[in-house]
Amino acid sequence: MANVSERIQQLISEQCGGSQQVFAEKTGLTKGSVSQYVNGRNEPSKKTAGKIAEVFGVSAEWVLGAEEEADAAPAVRTSPKEGEKRPMRTFDKSQKLDGVCYDVRGPVLDEANRMRDNGVDIIKLNIGNPKPFKFDAPDEIVVDMIYNLRDTEGYSDSKGLFSARKAIMQYCQLKKIPNVSMEDIYTGNGASELITMAMQGFVNNGDEILLPMPDYPLWTASIKLAGGNPVHYRCDEQQNWYPDINDIRKKITPNTTGIVIINPNNPTGSLYPEEVLKQIVEVAREFDLMVFSDEIYDRLVMDGKKHVSIASLMPDRMCVTFNGLSKSHRIAGYRVGWMVLSGNKKNAQGFITGLNLLSSMRLCSNVPGQSVIQTALGGYQSADELLLPGGRLYEQREFIYKAINDIPGLSAVKPDAAFYIFPKIDLNKIHIKDDEQMVLDFLKQKRVLMLQGTAMNWDKPDHFRIVYLPDRRTLGKATERLAEFLSTYSQY
Repeated sequence: MANVSERIQQLISEQCGGSQQVFAEKTGLTKGSVSQYVNGRNEPSKKTAGKIAEVFGVSAEWVLGAEEEADAAPAVRTSPKEGEKRPMRTFDKSQKLDGVCYDVRGPVLDEANRMRDNGVDIIKLNIGNPKPFKFDAPDEIVVDMIYNLRDTEGYSDSKGLFSARKAIMQYCQLKKIPNVSMEDIYTGNGASELITMAMQGFVNNGDEILLPMPDYPLWTASIKLAGGNPVHYRCDEQQNWYPDINDIRKKITPNTTGIVIINPNNPTGSLYPEEVLKQIVEVAREFDLMVFSDEIYDRLVMDGKKHVSIASLMPDRMCVTFNGLSKSHRIAGYRVGWMVLSGNKKNAQGFITGLNLLSSMRLCSNVPGQSVIQTALGGYQSADELLLPGGRLYEQREFIYKAINDIPGLSAVKPDAAFYIFPKIDLNKIHIKDDEQMVLDFLKQKRVLMLQGTAMNWDKPDHFRIVYLPDRRTLGKATERLAEFLSTYSQY
């Protein structure tokens, strides 16, 4: 009996020209889901197997590994007769997880971990986790955490400590985010938990939510998990990766209920100017959409530019804004995030009731982490030094931008913020049809770990993401290896 991975690979080889991307397009599955099936990390549910079978003219049983199509109807599960042994029940993955993937920690990382366990030294450019690259948390935050540990052993209010929410409310005032009270603030175990919670509370089956392409893949996964359909609008690389407003309008249907922006953007590092944000607000007004704004990198902006919160531009409409301390204060492991409801909430009382229910169900977020929010948001901001000429983030951005653009066949837009760059591959010069295979081959041959663009829901195999948190010496080694690798690499 063959396994599912072998059957999927056979279909890709025989009917899709060896391309996982073609398979994904034919079946309507995400590239990440197909990759997981191929690598044996996941298996399609019976419903998904039936969909694959219909597309390729095989049986669902064959897709799931059976040698022959089963013609008999499934037997009714009854109590066994005396002396008989009943076959053990098979516990399948929930169908709610069909199409849900998170390839930031996917099969390429699995291979990197296998290599690491075998003693291979790898340069990691894949995950935005500041601490391993010697970006330490401010001492004041660590001291405050220690000082508060005894007082934070118990649960807090489900929305968070008073002191934490008060500090967040005052931060919203500085950002000119309107109509935010203490009751409109929810602390979370990082912004990630709150993104998933918000989608569970807002999305109904079949709802369409607009979100950027490329995106941070947790958004796409959370929408799918909630029963919705993520619809990606294009961000224009020729326009500094700003959202394409015309494409947003084209993607709106009667089922569209919300729009997501990620500003500053992960993976492009683009900072959206006020005029672009105003156009998005006008679309939200015209089509009556809820706006969700991921602003986790708003305190990591370079070149003297200023971050504008979209919520400050729409006092007449409700906006849900996500933020936290993981990146700006280098405490990703403390899991400190928050969600703020602002603007006119009159027509969203049911949604808010749902959020309160979900918030109460998880009891509360990490209380020791909440205890440092007031300290973190008040007074001197040590991250500012990193963003100026001479600061680590600034200088590493300058280095990686030049190094990438010096490699034949690659180009990149200079990031405005965060610590990511999203280079483009000229497919006329570098012959690639599967970007995940490319980064996997690069990992195996040159021991450098990156993330393919399709993992960020980009629709072509011609981009990849680099995290430029490593020091310049390490970035130099990585880009030298990349140039050498691409000089001879071809998938044709």
